Amino acid sequence: MRTNLRAGREFARLVAIIGRLRSPGGCPWDRKQDVRSITDYFLEEAYETAEACLAGKAADAAEELGDMLMEVVFLSRLFEEKGGFTIADALNGINRKMTGRHPHVFGRAKAGNERQIVDEWQKTKLREKGRASVLDDGLPINVPALLGAFQLGQRAASVGFDWPGAAGVLEKVREEVGEFEAAAAAASRPEMTEEIGDLFFALASLARHLRINPELALRRANRKFAARFRKVEAKFRRKSKDPRWASLDDMEAVWNKLKKRI
Repeated sequence: MRTNLRAGREFARLVAIIGRLRSPGGCPWDRKQDVRSITDYFLEEAYETAEACLAGKAADAAEELGDMLMEVVFLSRLFEEKGGFTIADALNGINRKMTGRHPHVFGRAKAGNERQIVDEWQKTKLREKGRASVLDDGLPINVPALLGAFQLGQRAASVGFDWPGAAGVLEKVREEVGEFEAAAAAASRPEMTEEIGDLFFALASLARHLRINPELALRRANRKFAARFRKVEAKFRRKSKDPRWASLDDMEAVWNKLKKRI
């Protein structure tokens, strides 16, 4: 109970801080922001928060979650200033949604197994929003394509359209690699484009079965590649040699040594 009271006080303090920053005489930078600019920061913080949580470092996760809360409060404040809604409205909405979608906890319904609970959740969402397909909910058009593939698979799986396990998806990945190779051999760019898209989708499905977010995994791989390649460049510059003129064999030799350390 004490933790809940403290959380409530700290949240109210954050709301007050954002209100002060946005008020006349507040911070010029904060007063200049709008929904579009803060949404950009929100998306950036969302990825940083996810990575911190998955890394399992409590201090980093706490910091990033705090940043996320700040962006949520900031966006709510911007909508409140336009006469849209308040942070209290947003909190009331999610509280009602969470209690309504857990009748086995907050009502008299009996809990089933995990799959039954998820199925009922999806059915409730469709009823609430008057939508006919599980694909109609929660898939913004500007979501990164790899993450979108992951989420489409989740939605389809919620109604039973899915492989029974990761082994079947891995076989599908191999099948898609074969189809891409056939398209490449025929030098058909339209077919190669289609098949490599199918391959990405199959890989996203494999990641989903392994409980790995493919967007975060790829971002991590991007960072790892960038860190290694910068060290390759630095290695050649220390030898007063421009890496652009180094041979591929020389660069690969340095790369392979770095792989063991990074």
